[in-house]
Amino acid sequence: MRLRSGVFASSCLLVEALGVALFLRGFFPLPVRSLPRREARGDPPAEPAPPGPGMVSNWTEIPSPLFKKVVIVLIDALRDDFVFGSKGKQFMPYTTQVVEKGTSYSFIAEVKPPTVTMPRIKALMTGSVPGFIDVIVNLNSPALLDDNLIWQAKTAGKRIIFYGDDTWVKLFPKHFVEYDGTTSFFVSDFTEVDDNVTRHLDRVLKREDWDLLILHYLGLDHIGHVTGPNSPLVGPKLREMDNILKKIHISLLSKEEASLPNLLVVCGDHGMSETGSHGGSSEGEVHTPLLFISSAFEKRSDPGYEHFKIAEKSHGNWIKLYLEGNNSEILLNLGKKVLKQYLEALKTLSSSLSKQVAQYDMYSMMVGTVIIMEVLLLLLLSIPKALSSQAEFEVPLSPPLFSLLFYLMCLMLCAVHIIVCTSAESLCYFCSMSWLTAVGVMMLISALMCGILSAIAKIFENSRLPLKNPVVSSSSWSEIDVLILAGTIGHVLSLGASSFIEEEHQTWYFLINTLCLALCQELCRNNFLLKESDPQHSTTGKQNFDSIGEASEYKNIDIPAAGNLKLGKATSSAEFIKGSDKWISLASPWIILICCRLLRSLNQTGVQWAHRPDFGHWLTSSEHIAELSFLAAVSLLTIFFLVQRRCSLVSKIAMALGLLGVYSYRAAIGNVIFPWQHDSKDISKGITEARFVYVFVLGIVFTGTKDLLKSQVISADSSVKSTGLWEVYNGLVLLAALLFRPHNLPVLVFCLLIQTMMTRYIWRPLKFDAARITVMHYWFGQAFFYFQGNSNGIATVDVSAGFVGLESYVEIPAIFLTAFATYSGPLLWAIHLLCYLSSEVSRNSAAVGHGCFCYALMRSIPVAVYIVLVTGLRYHLFIWSVFSPKLLYEGVHVFITVAICLFFTAMDQNHSHKVED
Repeated sequence: MRLRSGVFASSCLLVEALGVALFLRGFFPLPVRSLPRREARGDPPAEPAPPGPGMVSNWTEIPSPLFKKVVIVLIDALRDDFVFGSKGKQFMPYTTQVVEKGTSYSFIAEVKPPTVTMPRIKALMTGSVPGFIDVIVNLNSPALLDDNLIWQAKTAGKRIIFYGDDTWVKLFPKHFVEYDGTTSFFVSDFTEVDDNVTRHLDRVLKREDWDLLILHYLGLDHIGHVTGPNSPLVGPKLREMDNILKKIHISLLSKEEASLPNLLVVCGDHGMSETGSHGGSSEGEVHTPLLFISSAFEKRSDPGYEHFKIAEKSHGNWIKLYLEGNNSEILLNLGKKVLKQYLEALKTLSSSLSKQVAQYDMYSMMVGTVIIMEVLLLLLLSIPKALSSQAEFEVPLSPPLFSLLFYLMCLMLCAVHIIVCTSAESLCYFCSMSWLTAVGVMMLISALMCGILSAIAKIFENSRLPLKNPVVSSSSWSEIDVLILAGTIGHVLSLGASSFIEEEHQTWYFLINTLCLALCQELCRNNFLLKESDPQHSTTGKQNFDSIGEASEYKNIDIPAAGNLKLGKATSSAEFIKGSDKWISLASPWIILICCRLLRSLNQTGVQWAHRPDFGHWLTSSEHIAELSFLAAVSLLTIFFLVQRRCSLVSKIAMALGLLGVYSYRAAIGNVIFPWQHDSKDISKGITEARFVYVFVLGIVFTGTKDLLKSQVISADSSVKSTGLWEVYNGLVLLAALLFRPHNLPVLVFCLLIQTMMTRYIWRPLKFDAARITVMHYWFGQAFFYFQGNSNGIATVDVSAGFVGLESYVEIPAIFLTAFATYSGPLLWAIHLLCYLSSEVSRNSAAVGHGCFCYALMRSIPVAVYIVLVTGLRYHLFIWSVFSPKLLYEGVHVFITVAICLFFTAMDQNHSHKVED
C-alpha cells in the first residue's frame, strides 16, 4: 500500500498518542478506592475493615469530646504572608489580634505538590499524601472512600453542614445534613461565589442543630488567577474574610459553655505564586497559614512541650560529649547504636513512603513505552523515503501481517499478558481492559515490529544494489544541518537533569539565538562569497530574491529578458539583490535576536529566576495601568497591520472590529483603561465584549474554512487554498489576542513580525527545503511557548483564559480555551508552517508532506526519550515536583500535535500531474 509522507506520519502519531495515553495511565494510576462519581451515588461508602486476627484497637471506649462545635473556614489560595505578613496587619486586623493575643495556635503549613484544591482537601481530611494524578481528577472529583475525618465524624453521629466549593460535595456525597455547593472553576467570579457562602452564616450560627460547619471561600483564589497576588482587589477580599472570621469567632464565644469550648480552624488549601496561579512547588504556593482559635488555648503551659524541650536538651548534651571525643565505651557503643537505628528507620520510612506515594502500574507503562519506541524507530527508518522528492513510499502490509513471525509474536505477547495479569498483586489498568482490546493492542505491537524488521531488511537490500544516480548520494551537510542535529540531540539529553527541565526555556533561547547566527552566516555567504565565486549562483540569487515579491506573474520570466524591460517590475525584481532589501535581509537575523532579547525580559519563567522582577510585573502593577493600556493599544494596532495584507476586505473589517473588541474586553474587566476613563472602578466580567470578539473569530475562521472546502472539493486551486489557510490563521491570531493577558500582547506582535521577516528575507532567498523550515518553525514555536511566561510547572497555566466570555463553568469550552492559550506559540507557528509550505507547492509539490513528517518526527523524539528517562527516574527526589509536570506537558503536546498533523494531511494535495516540468 502506497502512502504519502503526511498520511504515514499522522498514522504513526495516532498510534503514538495511544502509547502515551497508556503510559500516562500507568504512571499516574488512580487510587484503588477512588470510584467514579456515578458509582458512588448508589451506595454509601463502605466502612473501614475491622482489625485483623491478632490485632486490637487502642481505644476501649470513645474518648470524650474536647470541643462542642467546630467551624472550619478554608480560604482558597490563602498565602501565609496574607495573614502573618504586612497584608495581614493591614487588611486582617482582627485575625492578627487573635494570633498576637495568645488565644490561638498558629502555624505555617507546608503543603506538597500538586498544589491544587482537590488533592489538598484529600490531604487535610485523610492525612495522606495524594497522588499526582489528582491534578487531572481535580476536574471531575470522584468520591473519596479512604478513611477520613468527615466519615469518622458522621459515623460518630456528628451533624455536618457545608457551604462552598462543590468539590467537597463530590468527595463526600451523602455526608452532609445540609450543603450548598458552588463551582470552583469559574474564576471570573470574585463576589457571588463568596456571597453564596456568607448568606447562610447568620441563620446557621443561631442554630444548635449542627456539630461541624465547613466553609470554603473561593473569591481570593479567583482574584489571584485573574489579576495576581498584588492586585488592588486582594486587600478588600482579605478584609471581607477578616470580617467573616470575626463574626464567626464572636458567635462561638457567645455560645460557649463552662465545660466545653468551641473551636475555629482557619486554613488555606494551598498558596499562590507571584503570577497568581498554583499547582507547583514555589514558596508562595506551598506555604499557607493554619490557625486553631479557641478560648481553651489561653493557657500555654503544655507538659508535653516541656518534656520535648528537656529531651532535646539531653540529646544535645549527649551529641556534644560525643563530638568532644569522650572515650567512654558505653557512650561510644550507644552512639553507634543510635546512629544505626536512625539509618534503619530512615531507610524503612523511605521505602514505605515510596510504596504509598509512587504506586506505578509498570505493566501499562511498559506496553505504552514499547508502542512509542516502535513508532519512533519506524519514523527514523522511513526518513529517506518520506523526504524523497515524491514524498510517498510503499508500506508493505501484506507480507508482515500474514507472516509466521507476526503470529508467533502475537502468541508470545498474549502469553506474557496472561502471566502478568494472573500474577499481578495490584490492580493493573491494562489487565482490566477487555480481552478484545488487549489482543488488538498485542496485534498492533506485533505489526509495528514486523514493519520495522521489513524496513530494516529493505534498507540492507538496497545497500547491496549499485547506485543508479551517484550524484544524488554525494550531498554534504551544511552548518544549518549540523546545528539542527546537534540541537535536537542536546535538547533530548538535557531532559535527564531536573535543573535543565526547570530551566528548559534557557535551552530553547540558546538554540534559536544560535540558529539566528547561523542564518546570518548563510545570508552573508549567499550575498557575498558565492556571488563573487560563482556567476551562475549570482543569477540564481537574483531569481531567489525575485520570489520575494507578491506578484507572481513575473516568476517565470528569465533574467536576460527581464533586463530589457525598462522601469518594469521584472527589472526591479532582478536587481533586488542590489537594493535595500539585500541589507534588510542581512539585518533580519539581528533584528530577530533583538526581538527575542526583549521577549526574554517580558516574562521571567522557570524556577531559579522566576522570583526576579520583569517587565511584565512592572506593567501589571496598578500604578502603571496607563502604560499597559498604551502598550496594549499599540500592540493591537501592530497586529492588524501585520495580518491585514493577507485578508480579504470583509476579513479586514472583521479583524479590526475584533481587535477593538479585545481592548474593550480588557477595559471592561479592569486590565486597561480608555483615554477618557479616569479610573477603573466599573469592573465587570466582560461577557458581552468577549462574545462580540468570538463572533468575529468564528466569522473569519468560517470564511477560511469555506475557501478550504472549495479548494478541496470543487476546484483544486492552490491560490484559493492558500487564501483559506491564511484566513484560518488570522482567526486564530484574533483568538490568541483575546485570550492573552494585556502585557503578553507584545509576544503575539513579535511572533507575527518574526514570521514575516523570516518568510520574506530568509527562507525564500536561501531556498531552504521543507525539512529545515519545519525544524525552524518547531524551534521557534517551543521558544514562544516560554516567551508567553509558561514553564514546565503547572502553576504557570493561565486558568482564567478558559473562562473568557463564559457566564458559568462549561467543561469542554473551558478546557479548549485553556489549552489554546497555553500552547498558542507552538500552534501559531505550526499553522504558519502549513500556510508557508502550501504557498511553496509550485516549487515543491511534496512540501506539505515533508513538513508534516518532520513535525511528527521532531515531536516523537523528545517524547520517546523522556518517557524512558522518567521510567528510570521514577523514584527520584524531584519526580513529582519536576519530572511529572513535564510529563503531563509532553503528553498534552503530543495530542495537540496529532491534531496539527491531521490538519496537515487534510491540506496535502499532491498534484503530481502539475509537476511534470
